Amino acid sequence: MLELKNVSFEVTDVNGEKKKILDDINLRFDEDKFVVITGPNGSGKSTLARILMGIETPTSGKIYLDGEDITGKTITERAKLGISFALQQPVRFKGIKVRDLIEIAAGRKMETNEACEYLSRVGLCARDYIDREVNASLSGGELKRIEIASILARGTKIALFDEPEAGIDLWSFQSLIKVFEGMREDLKSSIIIISHQERILNIADEIILIKGGKVHKRGQKKDMILDILGATLEGGVCGKYMEGSDETC
Repeated sequence: MLELKNVSFEVTDVNGEKKKILDDINLRFDEDKFVVITGPNGSGKSTLARILMGIETPTSGKIYLDGEDITGKTITERAKLGISFALQQPVRFKGIKVRDLIEIAAGRKMETNEACEYLSRVGLCARDYIDREVNASLSGGELKRIEIASILARGTKIALFDEPEAGIDLWSFQSLIKVFEGMREDLKSSIIIISHQERILNIADEIILIKGGKVHKRGQKKDMILDILGATLEGGVCGKYMEGSDETC
């Protein structure tokens, strides 16, 4: 279980004034739940993701994993405890093959068939990808799926995705939805996705709406739709998928 208690985060702007990005966030993420965190642009969603992974340190408050205080732990320490983080734009590694990336994630050498199985589970033809380099020759959608294959190979407790739809085309996005739909069965762990895309919201067990750095509401999809619609219109963000971008309505 991952829990945030009274977490706030503020920055200092160019004028030397402090700006609060997150304000007294209290959240608990139970095991085996698929949770989507949504809200208008600038509401603090991606900042919250970075704080969960340890990329940013909260100005105040505490973060707990299975009852252990991890507030001061590094990214590496959190990864070892079982938190995985998928960036908006996956990193490319010149000279590193897809097979290498999956083995690094798993922490061990693998037989080819086993490594290929993880690629198959995210909808990639394994023989076409296993020995390719993780470089610019791969599309955004391909990289996203390879990244998810690595998370599956790792067997993580918490799988955290920051706007996985960013930068990919419509067809890749549709394939990505199918991958997420299958992750519940594959991971047996908590999945947390930062997103405002309707099709991702539709497959969530729970939705958390953040507005102005605060938790505005949390609940099941059927109870959240009106609040989400109001927040997205207010923030100038379209609820439907528009070619992988944050187009305004």
